[in-house]
Amino acid sequence: MAGSSGGMAWWAVWMAALGAALVVAAPLGHRFGVLPLGPALLAVPVGMLISLITLLLTLLVLLGGRPMPAGRQVVIGAALAAAVTGLFPVVLALPGLRAPAIHDITTDTATPPEFDAVVALRANAPNSLEYGGADLAAVQQESYPDLDTLVVGVPPAQAVEHAREVATSMGWDIVAADGAAGRLEASDTTFWFGFTDDIVVRARAAAGGSEVDVRSVSRVGVGDLGANAKRIRTFLERLAEASS
Repeated sequence: MAGSSGGMAWWAVWMAALGAALVVAAPLGHRFGVLPLGPALLAVPVGMLISLITLLLTLLVLLGGRPMPAGRQVVIGAALAAAVTGLFPVVLALPGLRAPAIHDITTDTATPPEFDAVVALRANAPNSLEYGGADLAAVQQESYPDLDTLVVGVPPAQAVEHAREVATSMGWDIVAADGAAGRLEASDTTFWFGFTDDIVVRARAAAGGSEVDVRSVSRVGVGDLGANAKRIRTFLERLAEASS
């Protein structure tokens, strides 16, 4: 029995390492061009499953009270690693699972802000920049009714400058900023997988200041787990503070 328990302990340690490698290294491998998207996406759920099995194994070993050649602290470390890589991705994804399967979000669904400088960067992107029209607008309105045009008390050129400062603070890569045209374009790349979403901010003169609209579009994927709406919401909150 001791040998069996010791074997389970070593299996748990190696499986914890494998699960962590699949969950953590595969997305980074895709981001840095080492691994294609398909295998990287497949590796994550496989790694999570291995981690969950590992977690069960480590609990059996720890609660069994048998000798552990691998060392109790090593087995506990394997259990913690398995819990993180097996459960944490689920916790991260849960808030976005109820999001609609759309990836083009804007505060103005009637006349969405248009991209210019970003267009060339999306030459090979699967997702188009052509807006989906009334059907897309209806889905967005039902899911994100709070997203709307922001009115700020500064002229468009100044609003663009504030937008640039906020975008920079949020870690976006500024592609173009034209105060005279009332437009800012930027890209935001996720840490995991390196998915890139593109953003355009439009500022138009209005009574007492400017009307600011934002559009955020994913380059790949049918849905976005609510990422574009969350990005716009956070940006508008910070821009309102910066322009007050």
